[in-house]
Amino acid sequence: MAKLSIRDLDLKGKRVFIRVDFNVPLANGGQEITSDKRIRASLPTIQYSLDQGAAVILGSHLGRPKGKPNAEMSLKPIASRLAELLGRDVKMASDCVGPDVAAMKPNTGEVLLLENLRFHAEEEANDPGFSKQLASLCDLYVNDAFGTAHRAHASTVGMVAFVPQAGAGLLMDTELTYLTKVTTNPERPGISILGGAKVSDKIEVISNLVNIVDRLLIGGAMAYTFLKSQGQGTGKSLVEEDKLDLAKDLLSRFGEKIMLPVDHVVSAEFREHAPSQVVERIPDGMMGLDIGPATVEAFSGVISSAKTIIWNGPMGVFEKPPFDKGTVAVALAVASSGATSVVGGGDSEKAVKSAGVADRISHISTGGGASLEFLSGVELPGVAALTEK
Repeated sequence: MAKLSIRDLDLKGKRVFIRVDFNVPLANGGQEITSDKRIRASLPTIQYSLDQGAAVILGSHLGRPKGKPNAEMSLKPIASRLAELLGRDVKMASDCVGPDVAAMKPNTGEVLLLENLRFHAEEEANDPGFSKQLASLCDLYVNDAFGTAHRAHASTVGMVAFVPQAGAGLLMDTELTYLTKVTTNPERPGISILGGAKVSDKIEVISNLVNIVDRLLIGGAMAYTFLKSQGQGTGKSLVEEDKLDLAKDLLSRFGEKIMLPVDHVVSAEFREHAPSQVVERIPDGMMGLDIGPATVEAFSGVISSAKTIIWNGPMGVFEKPPFDKGTVAVALAVASSGATSVVGGGDSEKAVKSAGVADRISHISTGGGASLEFLSGVELPGVAALTEK
């Protein structure tokens, strides 16, 4: 990687500010953490820093408090859970800047968690004064929050200007290593599987990946926009009428690389366990809700011979059985392929987990929006800000 990693930094006796992603789901008025996955994901970087003799300051946002304190979005419950996971005390600051926080600067071996960065509007505004205050707490900066690397905020970009060195945390390093590997030097054949509802969400991804991969498999509702652009009937399926010309243009330029569904699981109703049937052409009054068995077979054949796989987005209405079958079948095919496989977060991650194959995927990304932007060929602000090697 072209940027410094935490492994390149001399942490001994230093105060290190680690930008983590503790944007976890909360219940009971912000008192109960319903998933600690993101907290666990940060543990290797925190523990590494402590093992290297650092004092650790952690900063994160949580939710959208709109620039002012909100008790339901406090990081206090996270401090308690983090202390349990680390097996050591975690001090909790009442704010993220100011004299009281400055007075709490941790000593070697101590961990201080700052209060929600977004309790200050200056965080999202990337305000230089606020950035400087955050930077004054530390000697070194580490960004381990890949999920926010596409945001140019004070804690992801601004404060880097006020520290001598800034490196990627272990989680960030892993994300960038895998994403860079599959997009800049993929082992051939390289394929991408794209699904989800809207072409508009993935225009830049398609436009970038189609120049990188050997085959591009398109499922999900976005496939119906492509099919309609070819003059096929799509019934009541979700179609982006304003993207038909774009879909037609992509097919005319890259048609030999793009694979579309050849059959569909359709229903007249959008609900769980609605009566369904498999068709090659979608009739009026019906909507496509999943890829059909012939498409699963065709896609699986391409997947089985791939050496590199990039997957983002489900093949159907994954959350409403039986319209999850296509997505689960693709997950099984990807896991069985033996390829280097990178799966985007969100529904794709749920798919590989529900199929019981998450441990057979090379890398599951922790950042949905950030990974999409990376796959679009965009340089992420939070990565660009880090110190060059």
